[in-house]
Amino acid sequence: MQPKLKFLDRYLTLWIFLAMALGVSLVHFFPNISKVTDSLSVGTTNIPLAIGLILMMYPPLAKIDYSILPKAFKDVKVIGISLILNWVIGTLLMFCLAVLFLRDQPDYMAGLILIGLARCIAMVIVWSDLAKANREYTALLVALNSIFQILSYSFLVWLFINILPSKLGLANFNIHVSMKDVTESVLIYLGIPCLAGFISRYTLVKSKGIEWYNRTFIPKISPITLYALLFTIVLMFSLKGDKIVELPMDVIKVAIPLIIYFVLMFFVSFFINKSLNIPYDKNASIAFTATGNNFELAIAVAIAVFGIHSPQAFVGVIGPLVEVPVLILLVKASLWLKSKHYS
Repeated sequence: MQPKLKFLDRYLTLWIFLAMALGVSLVHFFPNISKVTDSLSVGTTNIPLAIGLILMMYPPLAKIDYSILPKAFKDVKVIGISLILNWVIGTLLMFCLAVLFLRDQPDYMAGLILIGLARCIAMVIVWSDLAKANREYTALLVALNSIFQILSYSFLVWLFINILPSKLGLANFNIHVSMKDVTESVLIYLGIPCLAGFISRYTLVKSKGIEWYNRTFIPKISPITLYALLFTIVLMFSLKGDKIVELPMDVIKVAIPLIIYFVLMFFVSFFINKSLNIPYDKNASIAFTATGNNFELAIAVAIAVFGIHSPQAFVGVIGPLVEVPVLILLVKASLWLKSKHYS
């Protein structure tokens, strides 16, 4: 039986639009909402928002089975291709698209770079299942990417935002981020939920069994990611009432390079794998892992480093808004390519 996209995931784009609209309209009913938000902060950290961001990351990280990592050494070619596609080609492609389309808007450019550096560890399992990919390989690649993100995300942000733009002579790009701030954000918003996910999996699988964990616990906690994401979006857009006219054009400006990225990344990955005679199920796992991005992490880091109402955080929100409809089409493209090239 062909798996289907769950109701909440299928209409994610609609939920995000509604959350944006709710956030923008809230300012008209509650003009002092910014003061309320600020009163719930400790230093530069908004407590409810921080909790929301951690909750947003927890479910996908609770799904990861790190015990399968030793299997990575059994198929070095496939794993090596995936790592190159994710951490070299994918990051460079998004950087080039950010420079090409948003070089005159450095804040948006930085936001797009943050997305490109955050590799997918959540929705990729959904896309892989829909495309009849190898679920075990997808899970393995997700586990690898989650570890790589914890170890390398801060350095990559420093490299791609602080160093490369100046080396390329992008005079308009005068944004610099503190590697310390990014590291702290990664440890809080990726490290804490990663540890919580690992503990949950270890203790609950031991006491309840793997079947109960995958079939009962995971489905119950999975919607938390969406609820926390929508809560963050409502909060972000609650102070954008005065810019409502500008928002549609800004969404389009950010969406265009994202769409190009998704399409290019998928087809480049798919045909590289095909040329190397990688079977379809593993090919699809690699292609969708390379195509998707960890928007939750990009949003969390953007908010922590640049602020909740920053353009960088706004760009992060556009990511899942665009990803769902485009990846649904790419799933159909993948199945068509399977019938064309793997019959």
